[in-house]
Amino acid sequence: MDFKDQILQLAQRAEKMLPQIQTEEATKNALIMPFIQIMGYDVFNPFEVNPEFIADIGIKKGEKVDYAIMRDGEPAILIECKHHLENLDPHNSQLFRYFHTTKAKFGLLTNGMVYRFYTDLIEKNKMDSTPFFEFKLTEIKDVEIVELRKFHKSYFDVENITNTASELKYLNELKALLQREVNSPSENFVTFFSKQVYPGTMTAKVKEQFTPLVKRMFTQFISDTINERLKSALNQEKEKDYQEATTLVEENPESSLSNIVTTEEEMEGFLIVKSILRKTIDHKRITYRDAQSYFAVLLDDNNRKTICRLYLNNKKYLVLLDENKKEIKFEIKSIDEIFNYADKLIESVSKFEKKAA
Repeated sequence: MDFKDQILQLAQRAEKMLPQIQTEEATKNALIMPFIQIMGYDVFNPFEVNPEFIADIGIKKGEKVDYAIMRDGEPAILIECKHHLENLDPHNSQLFRYFHTTKAKFGLLTNGMVYRFYTDLIEKNKMDSTPFFEFKLTEIKDVEIVELRKFHKSYFDVENITNTASELKYLNELKALLQREVNSPSENFVTFFSKQVYPGTMTAKVKEQFTPLVKRMFTQFISDTINERLKSALNQEKEKDYQEATTLVEENPESSLSNIVTTEEEMEGFLIVKSILRKTIDHKRITYRDAQSYFAVLLDDNNRKTICRLYLNNKKYLVLLDENKKEIKFEIKSIDEIFNYADKLIESVSKFEKKAA
């Protein structure tokens, strides 16, 4: 299992375990220690992961940080842990105090769900007040996994991470700035865009008129961009399935007999069934055979493994077969209603898989 899969698996487990995690210690054991292990460090080896690491602060002796990731006998990353329900905002000052008393280059503040990485970009040996990298375990993005991998024991390089930390910090700040401006455009923001399209003088009244327009412009732009990407992805998937279905027509002589016409609606129905089942089984195992009175969707191109039948010539029916091969009919108004029977289609396939096992 690669690094990405391990992180995603931990995220899935975390969501299930949260109701049972009642204390900070339980948060460490169930969420944070497994995370450290995924990062390649042996949590049972104090030469790699030193728990309750002492970070004396001035006259205060015996101050302890929850974990220190050790490299060459010195702390490289200090980790301060909190209960998974705690808001991390008030706690970075505690990590800040520990940071300048050790040789650690990075600090990590986490509640097992949110992870915030800090360093000293602004002033050397003084931890920045804002993290340069942050992610939420259950919402982690691919680009964040790429950045997180740099902290893995196998890839850890202080210079490499420091070089990218500055970019990450300012990139995140720019994204946050843009988000604020989109939600509530400032006067300068409105003026910048309005002057590009409005030929007159930018009076206070004009700015007031343009403020909601600028906000709507960004909202619509983001929405249109997302919709275009979704449409493009769906079209590619549809084209791929159509090509596969066309190949089946050419390879399956029963479906190309002169007295049997496979309609566009039947093919759409087949693609709907296929899209429902493709997360359950390999989509290449889902085939079809057209007959004069019905259209059959099969598993492994086997008539004895009929997933369903579609009657679409007059009244429309989705048909399943019981243990005795007797038809169980479900009337549908349109082929889109096939989606309403997703659970039954998945169950139909699972019966064949259980028999095979």
